[in-house]
Amino acid sequence: MPKVGMEPIRRKELIAAAIDEIHAHGSLDVTVGQIARRAGVSSGLAHHYFGNKDGLLVATMRYLLKGLSRRVAERLRDADDPRARLSGVIAGNFTPEQFRPEVISAWLAFYVHAQASDEAHQLLRIYAHRLNSNLLDAYARLLPRADAAVAAEGTAAMIDGVWLRRALREGPADAASAAALVEDYVETRLIAAGAPPKGH
Repeated sequence: MPKVGMEPIRRKELIAAAIDEIHAHGSLDVTVGQIARRAGVSSGLAHHYFGNKDGLLVATMRYLLKGLSRRVAERLRDADDPRARLSGVIAGNFTPEQFRPEVISAWLAFYVHAQASDEAHQLLRIYAHRLNSNLLDAYARLLPRADAAVAAEGTAAMIDGVWLRRALREGPADAASAAALVEDYVETRLIAAGAPPKGH
């Protein structure tokens, strides 16, 4: 049996190993045994904590989503106007600890997995709803409601699209450049709608 108090540590190690193993294989075609070996624990312990491979994958998705939500919330707390809130949502989606090759590979694999897993699909629906809600809340204070809804949908698509395009490239991920690309889209939408540019 695992030592008392070690479960949270081992869980985090297995989740980190799952992310790295998925990145190394470029898909979810990995086993619990491979993930456990990378984490330096037995496959029996991994099964004890997560039940099976799908349980480990879903736990990994939850872990990443929780981290993403925390980063966005931190930036929204510091935002004192609607435009700053838009930037906060964008910055929270492109933090260096999130926007790195290993995590990008994991998310790409999870999107595929969600087509066959109801639980994974539901997690992605929650993510998409939260992203759109945060964007719409800010845009609605700057634009008419109909325009705000279109702008929020477009910005969410830009954020997801930048992640997807980065998954197809080699080399290090540049979180700052990725965020700047989405910021440029936001500025273009706001200026076209007659809203004041950023900083005014």
